[in-house]
Amino acid sequence: MKRMIALSIVAVALNGWIGEKAMAQPLVPLPPSPPVPLSNLQTPAKVALGKKLFFDPKLSVNGSISCAFCHMPKAGFADPRPVSIGVGGKRGGRNAPSALNAAYLDRQFWDGRAGSLEEQAIGPLTNPVEMENPTNQSVVDRLRKIPFYHRSFREVFGGDVSIDRIGEAIAAYERTLLTPNTPYDRYLMGEKKALSPSAQKGFLLFKGKARCVLCHSGALLTDQSYHNLGVPQMGTLSTDVGRYAISHDPADKGKFRTSPLRNVALTSPYMHDGAFKTLKQVVDFYNKGGGKSPFKTKDPLLQPLHLTKQEKIELVDFLLALNGETVSQKNQP
Repeated sequence: MKRMIALSIVAVALNGWIGEKAMAQPLVPLPPSPPVPLSNLQTPAKVALGKKLFFDPKLSVNGSISCAFCHMPKAGFADPRPVSIGVGGKRGGRNAPSALNAAYLDRQFWDGRAGSLEEQAIGPLTNPVEMENPTNQSVVDRLRKIPFYHRSFREVFGGDVSIDRIGEAIAAYERTLLTPNTPYDRYLMGEKKALSPSAQKGFLLFKGKARCVLCHSGALLTDQSYHNLGVPQMGTLSTDVGRYAISHDPADKGKFRTSPLRNVALTSPYMHDGAFKTLKQVVDFYNKGGGKSPFKTKDPLLQPLHLTKQEKIELVDFLLALNGETVSQKNQP
């Protein structure tokens, strides 16, 4: 009887381990190019127009902020402020995610509410705490009065400015914000000295004891799924329900998309509300098994890790090796 109970316990534990391992995607280098929809093929002229729009504050209601105001090239095309700032200094509830390599993601925003880069590019235009335009048409009407845009949209699209074409141009530019050839990528491709000895130990921890790979896997080091980590609520919202606001599934309360880890050293602060300033703080948070959540949806994958001080240093050293070739200079106006 005792033998049967012991075997049952081992089986349950083994099944759980296998289940966790099955969730992880292969760790592979960044593909050479992201998927491009047939409805919005890349052309140099379209990319140039999208770049102009990305950095143009005329997209906002009073000409004060651009896309780059919250997706700053020098901050890894993310926002170095805990929560992003909109027109008139209005504070949002979340930190703007990095636009680097966003072209590879299945869905956009922390809650996955946009299914494409084109849809994501349009979203902030009428958001009351971002660009604050009353309607999309008001943006179109403003750009149509500017000779450069009147001419450029006709040259690129064969027609006048429209909200869909604005989104398509910005998305075309964002599909050029790629950062391949990290030390990590080179290590995966056989260049064993691409990672320092400490970073190599950190990589082993990442895949093993630290359990990072259970959610941070695949080419982007994200499962592109949604998890409740018990991150402390630091933004302007008293409570942020996360994915639930989109799915309306109670099981999604407090869940946010797993953040891609490429270029993570450039994109402080971390988490959906900028709760942590440093990677060390992030590692400490996970080492404790995450935080407390007001919802009963905290992910069971989170467990105390019992990392030593040296192991935490090694794990951070690995994360520092995820920066790709910089695009900040060539992609600024």
